Amino acid sequence: MPGIQDQLNGYESEKQPLVSIISAVYNAEKYLEESILSITAQSYKNFEYIIIDGGSTDNTLNIINKYQDKITYWISEPDNGIYDAWNKGLEKCKGDWIAFIGADDLLYPNSLQIYIEHITQHPKRQELEFVSSLIELVDERLTPLRIVGEAWSWNHFKKNMSTWHVGMFHSKNLFLKYGMFDSTFKVSGDYELLLRPKDKLMASFVNQPTAKMRTGGISSLLLLKASKETYRAKVKNGILSKTKSQLLSIIDILRLNYRGLFS
Repeated sequence: MPGIQDQLNGYESEKQPLVSIISAVYNAEKYLEESILSITAQSYKNFEYIIIDGGSTDNTLNIINKYQDKITYWISEPDNGIYDAWNKGLEKCKGDWIAFIGADDLLYPNSLQIYIEHITQHPKRQELEFVSSLIELVDERLTPLRIVGEAWSWNHFKKNMSTWHVGMFHSKNLFLKYGMFDSTFKVSGDYELLLRPKDKLMASFVNQPTAKMRTGGISSLLLLKASKETYRAKVKNGILSKTKSQLLSIIDILRLNYRGLFS
């Protein structure tokens, strides 16, 4: 039978779970320092910070070295895209909850605290696998554009990606149960991962912004790639047949090309 101190330690661990923050970066000198400072300034202190660099050739490594005493682990080597980098981070992290923060994303100072309070007060906290929040889209100068994000719903999510990676917390149990990211995807791997549980995903929602995400206008080429990968993810997970997926993909391509002509 566990002693009183063991019980207290278990209680503290439950109230103060370890958070792993993973950042995949590549030639990110422009905004990386801002992002690092937003993470290291968090009011919630029980977190580890992991940076996976893809072999940057600009000033990125100098910035990482400047803050290496605040970084739990980092490495710089070529990778096979963001999901390959995230998987490398997952192999090193020890957190109960895991967040993926881009090199140009900024966390609000109390973001981690907001998530942890939400999780520890949740009536099904032991079963939670995924928590999302609102995020604030901003331009390059951090001028607010709009607030986005919505509660996860299978009926909506199986049609479109309705969450934003900077506004997501993943339980380690999610990866233990469903595996890591499929690195053959280049822009929609986070969507594919969350399709795997289907309507069995145990999700919750924080109805307030937790981060700022820079958006500089998504190119038509990237939208086309995301569209193709989204349909591939649905076929892979049995959401759509290959035939229906191909038909809907063609319609999307025509729509995006039409929009590009008049944008």
